[in-house]
Amino acid sequence: MTERNRIEYHKQQLNFAKKVGDRAGQGRAYCNLGNAYDSLGQFQQAIEYHKQYLSIAIEVGDRAGQGGAYGNLGNAYKSLGQFQQAIEYHKQDLSIAIEVGDRAGQGRAYCNLGNAYRSLGQFQQAIEYHKQHLSIAIEVGDRAGQGGAYGNLGNAYKSLGQFQQAIEYHKQDLSIAIEVGDRAGQGRAYGNLGNAYQSLGQFQQAIEYHKQDLSIAIEVGDRAGQGSAYCNLGNDYQSLGQFQRAIEYHKQDLSIAIEVGDRAGQGRAYGNLGNAYQSLGQFQQAIEYHKQDLSIAIEVGDRAGQGCAYGNLGNAYQSLGQFQQAIEYHKQCLSIAIEVGDRAGQGVTYGNLGNAYVHLEDFKQSREHQKKSLSIAIEVGDRNEEGRAYGGLGLVCRSLGDFQGAIEHYKQSLSIAKEVGNRSREGYTYANLGSAYLSLEQFQQAIEYHKQQLKIAKEVADMFLEGCAYQNLGMAHMLSGSLDEAVVNFKFGVKTFDTIRGSFISEDAWKISFHELYVSSYRYLCLVLIALQKTDEALYAAERGRAAALLDALKIKYGLTSLSPISNETEEDFACISRNISVLTMFIALDNGTISLWVLGKKTNAIFRERVLKSGRAHEDPFDALLKASLKQIGAGRDVRCENRSLDVLRDKSTLSTQEDDEITIPSHENIDWLQPLRDIVFGPIEDLLDGDELVVVPDGALCLAPWTALSETLRIRIIPSLTSLKVIRDSSSEYHSKTGALLVGDPFLRKVTNKRDKPIYDQLEFAKKEVEMIGKLLNSQPLSGEAATKEEVLRRIDSVALIHIAAHGGKEAGEIALAPNPGWQSKTRIPTEEDYMLKMSDLQAIKLRARLVVLSCCHSGQGEVSSEGVVGMARAFLFAGARSVLASLWAIDDEATMVFMECFYQHLRVGESASTALQKAMKCLRDSDDFSAPKYWAPFVLIGDDVTIEFDVNR
Repeated sequence: MTERNRIEYHKQQLNFAKKVGDRAGQGRAYCNLGNAYDSLGQFQQAIEYHKQYLSIAIEVGDRAGQGGAYGNLGNAYKSLGQFQQAIEYHKQDLSIAIEVGDRAGQGRAYCNLGNAYRSLGQFQQAIEYHKQHLSIAIEVGDRAGQGGAYGNLGNAYKSLGQFQQAIEYHKQDLSIAIEVGDRAGQGRAYGNLGNAYQSLGQFQQAIEYHKQDLSIAIEVGDRAGQGSAYCNLGNDYQSLGQFQRAIEYHKQDLSIAIEVGDRAGQGRAYGNLGNAYQSLGQFQQAIEYHKQDLSIAIEVGDRAGQGCAYGNLGNAYQSLGQFQQAIEYHKQCLSIAIEVGDRAGQGVTYGNLGNAYVHLEDFKQSREHQKKSLSIAIEVGDRNEEGRAYGGLGLVCRSLGDFQGAIEHYKQSLSIAKEVGNRSREGYTYANLGSAYLSLEQFQQAIEYHKQQLKIAKEVADMFLEGCAYQNLGMAHMLSGSLDEAVVNFKFGVKTFDTIRGSFISEDAWKISFHELYVSSYRYLCLVLIALQKTDEALYAAERGRAAALLDALKIKYGLTSLSPISNETEEDFACISRNISVLTMFIALDNGTISLWVLGKKTNAIFRERVLKSGRAHEDPFDALLKASLKQIGAGRDVRCENRSLDVLRDKSTLSTQEDDEITIPSHENIDWLQPLRDIVFGPIEDLLDGDELVVVPDGALCLAPWTALSETLRIRIIPSLTSLKVIRDSSSEYHSKTGALLVGDPFLRKVTNKRDKPIYDQLEFAKKEVEMIGKLLNSQPLSGEAATKEEVLRRIDSVALIHIAAHGGKEAGEIALAPNPGWQSKTRIPTEEDYMLKMSDLQAIKLRARLVVLSCCHSGQGEVSSEGVVGMARAFLFAGARSVLASLWAIDDEATMVFMECFYQHLRVGESASTALQKAMKCLRDSDDFSAPKYWAPFVLIGDDVTIEFDVNR
């Protein structure tokens, strides 16, 4: 019988009792209804029924019934996180049980009081009450009660971080459950044992116990118990880094909670799903789940649950790097913990706040919060949390450069981890100690700690910790001069990381995030191999590191799932790729002022060259400094603020600042070639190798944003993210990319996008409209412009055409594109939100483009965050979504000059010339003109991806 069926039955009993005037019967029915709603997680409704039961028990003088009602009310309020109220009710239950001499009732009340105090983080008080419950159970010969008491004592000691003691109590609980034939009790004990072993970092043992719990729950038909077991298994697999498997278990938990109508259980499942997706790096998805958890907690009045959801949201926003938002959520979590008197929860939240503040480099606040966390952990006797707090203080010291102080705190954390048997934390603390000693250049000590880290990582099957251990050992050996040992460890590290990421081929967002964590292993491996003069092998390492995440994405977008993942591609496979490169190709790797260059192509072996560029300032990337200086001198630096496709320096119209803008230095001598220093550093070492008229560049670091096409008048230059990704593009089916159709977008209507003073943020673009009308005539295609160029309409048409051309405003940071607001925005907001009109990278993630060529005739469309795969911005997002080639701009572009440029570009493209040839000739057209000869007008465009041609005639 389901809980819903039970409710209907109890309501029938209630109606019958009312009809015959049976007040005691009514009380029993109210009691049963309250318990049923408790099981459904509808605690407010349960409380109403328990109060009616209490009222009748008082009316008929049923003291035992009153005690039972107080106990039920206490449990309901505990479920709502109102622990002090729960305690008051349980004390009334206890008082009555003592008054009537009900020893079993006293035991029950002591049990409930223990659970309530445990929820408050007052674990020693909880233990005292559970021991009193155990004593009474032994006295009255209640074996099942003894088992329950042992189980509760186990949970209390687990909360104190005394996991071995907890395990002993849970084994006693299990033994009694087996003795009395209590299958449900056995399942509960297995579940608790699994949780204790999970806390010890012994995840495989935890899984075995949780599977036994699940098996029994299925056997006895306990759907709620099954949900709990699925929840625990999900947490186990999440701890092992098997996030997809964890998600499957949490979804089964959610399904059961929905099936049985358990709203609190649904919230728990949403929270766990949020944590799993957060581990995958899918932070927005995680946030959605945590918000659903929060919504349910608010709905059912669960204050503790609300606090937990706020804490999870804080962690998710912290993972996104939005530390102020994270702090706001953690503060809400802290406020609730203080409100309900949850000292342990306060301590954990102070620790989370400390971690957020350290990322904001507010070390004073961070230290103060970590100290509060430590103080509370000591107060409540939570050794495990005490160890975590010492680790947090160690992080603060290390961030401040106080490595000795960090070591002291880490050693305290390590001592506690050993004491409580938390092998997982022990492993991570060894990692921290090793890194601190590495910072002190005490390499041998660092190596010893990282070896300990590696040993534990293998023991607890934590592959992430294992990969980090190999990377750390590689670093220590590299810095100590043991280069061969460094190579061995870096290779093991990348192999381990590739094994992890190989199981997530459909989770590109997670891969990119994760890739940033371990790409340094590839970089350092490359550096060590260069030092060992193994330059071919070094190129292979650099390419693998650069290609991995983007390659998987391209395979998915092209449907090439039958290809081997990069983790299985051998050095021989790569050698085959490099030998079959037909176009002269330059691969670049930057490191601390050193530029390493490999030249490949025309079926020759890779030729390696190297040069050092010194910076005039400490802690400054010399390549970034050189690029910025060059661009600033031609009037195209990133500090040129522009949102109207003009190079004029404008006030920020979104804020209407009254302050004067920073001046841009424009050279007084127009004939000076300000790009020559940049040209010298990248082409100087390989000048003797630059034969022919075409060059493909695989850039790195700051040079991803260099104006490559402007660096040579004779070479047609384009860039690619990696060698392997281009091979995937070229090897894709000839039928994949569309051969016909064009989407032309120009001058979207944006007058309704205003600031708080109702002033339009964007100007309309006269020449952008003329530009797409000109291209439309060439292609016999009607462009979208004005109010018709909505984000919704662009996304509707974008996935089926051969050519995409967008002439619009571009965002400065990542090249986001401003389109006309979608219809219907007026019904939601006073002015359009960015969601209504701004085309972002996230909008392209779900699209499979078929375009051969995408032209982003917008300011900054080639800009973005420089990462291990290149520039993560709109241009990369279009390539990621399936485009074969993308033409983008690196800085703010002039409206009229760009129209002239594009007219020339398309005239050459229309007669069958390739995109790179058309680009080169369009640049020459402007360079030779009277009005637009300055580099700032003709040099911003860069071609990314393959060199393509467009079949214009078939569009007619």
